[in-house]
Amino acid sequence: MKNLITVILFLLSLSLAAQEYGQQQKNLPDYDQKWLHFGFTVGTNIMDFSIVKADDFFSETQFNQIYGIENRPNVGFHLGPISNLRLGEYFDFRLLINLSFGQRDLTYRLVEDTTAANPILSTHKMKLASTYLEFPLLLKYKAMRIDNYRPYLIAGINPKIDLAAQKKIKEEEMPKIRLKNLDIAWEIGAGIDFYLPYFKLSTELKYSAGINNMVVRDDTQYTNAIKGIHSNIWMISLHFE
Repeated sequence: MKNLITVILFLLSLSLAAQEYGQQQKNLPDYDQKWLHFGFTVGTNIMDFSIVKADDFFSETQFNQIYGIENRPNVGFHLGPISNLRLGEYFDFRLLINLSFGQRDLTYRLVEDTTAANPILSTHKMKLASTYLEFPLLLKYKAMRIDNYRPYLIAGINPKIDLAAQKKIKEEEMPKIRLKNLDIAWEIGAGIDFYLPYFKLSTELKYSAGINNMVVRDDTQYTNAIKGIHSNIWMISLHFE
């Protein structure tokens, strides 16, 4: 969380600096008339899960009863190239090819002795790392340019492949659930374009919600306790074009 606050403050300082500079002169006056632009993006993300527990969650599964499942999001990062196609005065089509690195931690709380009057709980943590190869297809709506900045909204879909999903689980990490390697997410966000003397800098906040149920069934209490698990990601990005 401290890292996220630091990034937000950094983006705000960039925004203020760009606005002050924009009051002096208009940079890149013909930039938005070009039909195709290229660039790259870097940023930080927070990967999370949306978990739906099984309908019979509080019934015994195998030998232990799962008392609870807790999810802890973690901060990661992403980077990749950008292609931007001008569709009109206020609309662009964007294609990105991102590599996103992150991790989510699942903590299972287990009842060791279901017959005891005061059950003793144990915990088992699973560290689920993901390396997504993403292909966001986004429609960008741009407001009217004011001096050297221009706010925008963005929305679209993001097919993605988790390159880390099929890695062999180490013996010391067992038991551990697996995630499917293919997902598709809808995305929505907002940002501001800043026109600097030699390039355009954009700051963007975007939310990505996975559609597919990502849990791989293995007939154990750890997957039987979950009806569905979906990937949610918050992204803060710097685009350089």
